[in-house]
Amino acid sequence: MARDLIIDSFAGGGGASEGIRAAIGRDPDYALNHDAKALAMHRINHPGTIHIEEDVWNVDAVGLCAGRPVGLLWMSPDCKHFSKAKGGKPREKAIRGLAWVGVRWVKSLPKAQRPRLVCLENVEEFADWGPVLDDGKPCPVQRGATFRSFVAAWQAMGYVVEHRELRACDYGAPTIRKRLFLIARRDGKPIVWPEPTHGDPKTEAVRAGRLLPWRTAAEIIDWSLPCPSIFDTEEQIRAAWGIRAKRPLADATMARIAKGTMRYVVNAVRPFLVQVNHGGGTGGRAHEVGKPAPTLTGGRGEALVTPFVSYAQQGGANRDIADPLHTTTSSPASSSPATASAPARSRAPGQSRSRRRSSCRPATRAAWRPST
Repeated sequence: MARDLIIDSFAGGGGASEGIRAAIGRDPDYALNHDAKALAMHRINHPGTIHIEEDVWNVDAVGLCAGRPVGLLWMSPDCKHFSKAKGGKPREKAIRGLAWVGVRWVKSLPKAQRPRLVCLENVEEFADWGPVLDDGKPCPVQRGATFRSFVAAWQAMGYVVEHRELRACDYGAPTIRKRLFLIARRDGKPIVWPEPTHGDPKTEAVRAGRLLPWRTAAEIIDWSLPCPSIFDTEEQIRAAWGIRAKRPLADATMARIAKGTMRYVVNAVRPFLVQVNHGGGTGGRAHEVGKPAPTLTGGRGEALVTPFVSYAQQGGANRDIADPLHTTTSSPASSSPATASAPARSRAPGQSRSRRRSSCRPATRAAWRPST
């Protein structure tokens, strides 16, 4: 007897398919997407899957399934026109309505073939899905109305529906990415949600050993890659490192780095000192701030250093390198680790901290690598 089909709709590059394989030990039978480049990457990682390069609205469910029942239908429709990262830009009704294709697709199948389990993943704002005004912005009065209709459509086909917001960092991924997951099933079995495996290191559950601490951004950053100074020119970087880098950085990016420097360097809990004008001798040039300082010379070559992550898009923000990453988008400029230093100023016991702002240099950028 042929086994039930597994279908990954809106398959993209294959993130959901990787999760499906990890969970049940087999690749999806079909992967649907309109983007040839995305499916090309999917095909490399899932060569046994049949790839359908087509607009999901044009895929014939009856012909595709050819009489076989569907065990799992996974849907990850485009999230950009729901996400708060979209800002105040107008929303496109056609893209916001993509999720409805799943309802239409399942309705077109004979009842015996309809998926036993349907999973949908999207940004948390998907639950606020509602009508769009003439100016392209969501109607605040009918916030969530379309989402409730969407859930009701699945229930009308005999599905039990639940939805929750889950954070990737709570399950072992080094990112705070939060997503809404909707599960609909009609096989009479209960919907079981996973229990968190990781948590905030400061919580009692982690200290007691019931949960593992969140994985951090620092552990997936490749610190061996070149980190040219933000103050260098493109020509200087190319000559010194043999790489291309955009310089000068935008004013908003520089402002975020300055803000991060104040928070994670000047006011950091555990920054460190580094000598920038001497070789440092056999003990190296870095010194913990919790230990006695090295000899202070008239050249005043000490700098205070700590890394942090700065986001170059969507309004920007800074995060501690010891925290999980924010959501990583397809843009290579979405986030960049930075190290920053500021001249260290010593003061006598009892002397108040100087209010004079010190110049912050040289902040640098590094590259990150995805976790395995």
